[in-house]
Amino acid sequence: MNKPFNPEALEVGYDVPALPGMNEADIQTPCLVLDLDALERNIKKMGDYAKAHGMRHRVHGKMHKSVDVAKLQERLGGAVGVCCQKVSEAEVFARGGIEDILVSNEVRDPAKIDRLARLPKLGSKVIVCVDDIANVAELSEAATRHGTELGIFIEIDCGAGRCGVTTSEAVVEIAKAVRDADGLTFKGIQAYQGAMQHIDGYEDRKAKVDVAIAMVKDAVESLKAEGIACELVSGGGTGSYYFEAASGVYNELQCGSYAFMDADYGRILDRDGNRIDQGEWENAFFILTSVMSHAKADKAICDAGLKAQSVDSGLPVIFGRDDVTYVKCSDEHGVIADPNGVLKVNDKLRLVPGHCDPTANVHDWYVGVRGGRVETLWPVSARGKAY
Repeated sequence: MNKPFNPEALEVGYDVPALPGMNEADIQTPCLVLDLDALERNIKKMGDYAKAHGMRHRVHGKMHKSVDVAKLQERLGGAVGVCCQKVSEAEVFARGGIEDILVSNEVRDPAKIDRLARLPKLGSKVIVCVDDIANVAELSEAATRHGTELGIFIEIDCGAGRCGVTTSEAVVEIAKAVRDADGLTFKGIQAYQGAMQHIDGYEDRKAKVDVAIAMVKDAVESLKAEGIACELVSGGGTGSYYFEAASGVYNELQCGSYAFMDADYGRILDRDGNRIDQGEWENAFFILTSVMSHAKADKAICDAGLKAQSVDSGLPVIFGRDDVTYVKCSDEHGVIADPNGVLKVNDKLRLVPGHCDPTANVHDWYVGVRGGRVETLWPVSARGKAY
């Protein structure tokens, strides 16, 4: 039998990397650290933008996998709910009290469809994406059997080359099937252009989004011609949200990484040619690491290797330093070039990971820091929920 969670019984180094009230210098490493001031500023800034442009903002839970961060985004940023990519993620957020959930992906396995159809019983409104008319009957049967209702987004492949239909005719065909199905409600269109989010140049990104916007406008007009209202058009990411907000057709954003800001997103450029992590968004998400060896005069070895991060989008960047560089890693070790020998054993460094989403997924806890002191500890609630 599992014992009830008792935060007072947690021991630093055994159960958690830190406890509230500790100095940042005493945090056990490697672990995830959130700069709460920067995080809150990022969240409020995106919320203010969405509100000023008449947009809903549904934050992306796959980025942080944290009920606590999602609730902060609702409270400070006016977020209307959360996107999840997997049913297991959605279950965690529903049980955590998030009341509006979009599974921004297709669900086809019968067992997963059954779990999805039961989710509204936890008190959450649930929407799921569809790109195959056969999926409509599958979802309808499960929702009807459980006495629940599922909202449906029809996904358009507007450039990512993954899921989604590619013609307005297909959108209309599926929308008609949803309209006639029990237990389902047509809610709108999912149109996220993920392939261009990390293109460096502002105008190059805009050119890709313009194609997506044209596809979406045609689909909305085709639905209107059939008497089908499209309540929501959802999409937009950290690299493109201003394009969707100005489109005149999107009304819901799905930005995720803006809140944390990783090294790969940080390098893309705004309309003035500046990196977006140097003015638009702040780095709020770090791997805290310690130097564990300096046996070689020109290199330091830290305790954050492959098992503490994802390097699919490149190696991490050492935050606030230009005198030392993270140059390679193995399972448990990171190699830091230190040509002037400025680092010492047990020195701590903040690393900005290349890709925040999969990095968060390999940790149990976020350590929230403010003013050099640990303020809070949040579980990575949906860690490992990949099914």
